[in-house]
Amino acid sequence: MFKLFNGSRIALTILSLGVLAGATELANAQTWDDAHPRRAQVLERLDNQHYRINEQLREGEISPREARALHAQDRFIRDEERFMARQNGGYITPAQQRALNQQENAVSGAIGR
Repeated sequence: MFKLFNGSRIALTILSLGVLAGATELANAQTWDDAHPRRAQVLERLDNQHYRINEQLREGEISPREARALHAQDRFIRDEERFMARQNGGYITPAQQRALNQQENAVSGAIGR
């Protein structure tokens, strides 16, 4: 067997940890599927709402304060969608999609007022 000095052992340990971290990151990247149809539908609605909020702000139909509040609600929904997807291997279930759409409906109604 090879005789390693303390510095070589440390370097070998660091190299091994780096390879392990890279392999773990690659495995996680393979399970994340933004293009999954249910996720894509929810994310497309969020993008559309983001545009609508900014459009109404530009037109003076809502105040900057109202726009910030609506954007915060959309960010919460987006974060919740990402959390759900992480729990399910990169996709969301039909029930989760319905729940997210209901939340988006509430924000959408507030945008249109």
